[in-house]
Formats: sequence, C-alpha cells, structure tokens
Amino acid sequence: MNQDIHIPALARVEGEGALTIRLKDGAVNEILLNIYEPPRFFEGFLLGRYFQDVPDITARICGICPVAYQMSSVQALEAALQVTISPEVRLLRQLLYCAEYIESHALHIYMLQAPDLVGYESAISLAADAPDLVKKALRLKKIGNDLLKTIGGRSVHPVSTCVGGFYRWPTVEAIHALIPELEWAREASIETVKWAATLNYPEFEQDYEFVALSRLEEYSIYDGYIVSSTGKRTSPEEFEKFYLETHVERSNALHSHTIDNTTYFVGPLARLNLNFKQLRPAARQVAKEIGLKLPLRNPYKGLLARAIELVHTTDLAAELAGLYNPKGPSCKEFKVRPGEGYGVSEAPRGLLYHRYVVDEQGLIRFARITPPTAQNFAQMEADLWALAPSVVKQPQEQASISFEHLLRSYDPCISCATHFLSLKIEKE
Repeated sequence: MNQDIHIPALARVEGEGALTIRLKDGAVNEILLNIYEPPRFFEGFLLGRYFQDVPDITARICGICPVAYQMSSVQALEAALQVTISPEVRLLRQLLYCAEYIESHALHIYMLQAPDLVGYESAISLAADAPDLVKKALRLKKIGNDLLKTIGGRSVHPVSTCVGGFYRWPTVEAIHALIPELEWAREASIETVKWAATLNYPEFEQDYEFVALSRLEEYSIYDGYIVSSTGKRTSPEEFEKFYLETHVERSNALHSHTIDNTTYFVGPLARLNLNFKQLRPAARQVAKEIGLKLPLRNPYKGLLARAIELVHTTDLAAELAGLYNPKGPSCKEFKVRPGEGYGVSEAPRGLLYHRYVVDEQGLIRFARITPPTAQNFAQMEADLWALAPSVVKQPQEQASISFEHLLRSYDPCISCATHFLSLKIEKE
C-alpha cells in the first residue's frame, strides 16, 4: 500500500476522533488513537450541585446508556449519605437496567456490527436484502425503549431515578402489559444467538485481562465486586487503587491501565467469561446448543456475547415484570449528611465507576466518573498494534475497513469518554 489512508469519520459508533498509523521501511512504527473532541467537563458541572440533581445530569452523558450513569451515581451517593434502598427498589432498578441492555445490545448487534460481518456497508443496505432481520432488530430495540419509558418516564434520559429509590412507582398494569412483548423478545434473542453463531468472525485472539463486576447469586449488572481474570477481587472503594487513569498528549480522553501498568478489557466478553455460571438457564442453554467454548478471546465475538446477554436480560425482565407489585414508599426518607461514596455498575459497554464527596448541605464537592470506553482505549490501541502488520499490507480501502471493524467490535461510546474516527496512515 503506497498511499495514506484517510477516514473522515468512523461510521456506526458514537463520537469523533482520529487514528494515525505511521510506517517506516514498510513496518508499523507508530499508532496514535487521537481523541480530539473537546472535553465535556461533566465532573466539573456537578461541583456545587445538589446531590439529587446528579442522576439526571449524569444521564445526559449518553443517550444510549443513560441508565448506567444513573445507577452508578445513585449507588455512590447512597453510599455517601448512608442510605439503604428497599428490595423493591433494587428489583425495579434491575428491570430498568434490563431495558437499557435490550435496546443497546439490539442496536449494536444488528445495526452497528452485523453489517461488517455479513458484508454490508450499513444497516440500511442490509435492510434492502434482509428486511425481516432489521425489523426484528427494530422491534427488540422498541421493546427496550418502551420498558425504559414505562419505568423512567422517557425512553431516552429517564427522569424517575433518585437517591433513595424512585420519584414514583410505575403502575402494576403498565409493567404487566409489557410481558407479552418481553416474552417475544426472549424468543427473538434465542434466535439471535443461533444466528450470531453462524457469522464469519475474523481470526483474531489475544491474551486479555478481563475485568467485570461479579456476584455469587446473580449475573452482575447492577452492583457487585470487581473481579479480574487474573484472580484479583476488588471492592468499589478500592477501584482507584488498582485501576488508574493517565492523560496522554494525543487524546482528550484518559487512558486506563492496571496498577501493574497493563491494559485490561471491560464489556460483554469480560462479563461472559467471568460470570457465565451466573447466567439464567435460558442463556446457558442456548450457549450449550451453539457449542460455546470459553474463554472467548476474540473481540469481534463481542457480538455473540451481547446476543447471549440479550437472552439473559429479556428472560430476567419478563420474570421481574411478572413479579412486580411494589409495597411501601418508592423513595426512602433520610437525613442529608457529609460523606464520600463509591458506585460501580455494568453499562452495556462495561464497568462504569463513580465517586462523589458530598458536604453537610448535600452539595457535591468532588466527582469522578470513569466510563467503560475510556477504560478500553488502551486495550483498543494494543489490539491495533497486533492487527496492523497484516492489515497495512491490504489494499487501501480494505485496510480502512479492517481497522474500523476492529474498533467497532468494542462498541465504543466515544462521546461518553470524550469522543472518534478519521484514519491516516503515514509512511517515512
């Protein structure tokens, strides 16, 4: 390949930035994942705000995974204020999180990554040849959005979550009315796994350190301990001792690494590899039917992991919706007090960490938010280094597509992490 490669924007991800690959004497000499979009300063926006404003403000960080930001924020604030939520609140928060997983995973599987794996430039061109496939995706996403709206008041940036619980309980009738569609979604998700198992994934396996939340009694999404494939187990309070952020000159997004200065991988592959035994029986059964072998170490097969999680979350959502019959107040009463709190949940894209310091008036004096995509940036760069030697030998157009495919497999939400992609390859 004798020409530079320029991609003005990476398609089918959220956010903007650039990738520069420099060659010297025919070999890859430098790879720069340049996140150039200006910082969004959400942590700065929170300073001096009343603690109950935080869940609504942080939800605006992302239009695809606002629930994740709300769940990590309320956990951290409830820890700071020493608030214990009721079991009914926790179950409804889990149901709300299921809604986000359904709409986010359906979007990524069918609309963002699948076109790469079946040879189409976009979901629109895929729809021309496989309209039923795209209609299934749209219906799945709508089911997630409808559940979000029923619990959260809106299908994007829900407004019902507060510190201590919810501002109101959704009606039992409204939740129960969604059960038939959730049951359809479960069956459609099982079909999705079987279809995903037939796709032609690029051959690319790496030796990753996977990091995710874990609980003994359930597939951890809402809360848990932080565990690693190396065997390390960490509490949310210790997160910053073992997982560090570093500013790199070329990027407005921080890069994360372990205390041992190694990269790590968060997201569906990490969750599936670390918590497979905690999946619901329906998800484990379909994984058995397709002959799934763990661990999965191919980032492109994140699509398959998402499909299996889609079975888990639709099945869980149908059960939680059927059991829904809340008692007592939707929000617990408590006294405002100064304190510091930590919250970690599993966004669809991976581990999401929040830490806040609250003063005696309930105002935020310190805020730290570590999004999953920011934690994956260094690992994405490491994968680019591993892939580049073979890709730069391809024709120019195909090389550009190959780099995009790899990055898109991570489902990066670059706007969350402050932001992606023009590609430039330079030769000396």
